[in-house]
Amino acid sequence: MKTASLAFLALVLLAPVRAEEPKAAPAAQGPRIAVEPAGFDFGKALQHRSLTKEFSIRNFGNADLVIEAVASSCGCTAALLRDKDKIVKPGGSAPLRVELQTRAFEGKVAKTVLIRSNDAQRRTYELKVEATVVKGE
Repeated sequence: MKTASLAFLALVLLAPVRAEEPKAAPAAQGPRIAVEPAGFDFGKALQHRSLTKEFSIRNFGNADLVIEAVASSCGCTAALLRDKDKIVKPGGSAPLRVELQTRAFEGKVAKTVLIRSNDAQRRTYELKVEATVVKGE
């Protein structure tokens, strides 16, 4: 009996261990927001100019992404999203146009656009735009 137990124990210990195959990452559940590019620096710009950049709001989730609100941190910044683009299908994207007015600013200017959506992991997405405003000659 002792020999049989030792043989069984040796068999168990020496048997090759079967490795589990790594599981694929599960698809993102629900809507998931991303913005491309994640921010933008206009570089040097003259005073009293209008700077425009188009961003892409993307949904990499598996449910409709609903853009509930878009707001800017200042009256000198406008974020324009058409009503028809407020629902982004899974795998889809929508254009967001951001305008920054340099007005009489001087030096580094940084403004924020807040995008509120139904993404449970990131209810508010913060998008930053900046420029270095210089006086005209």
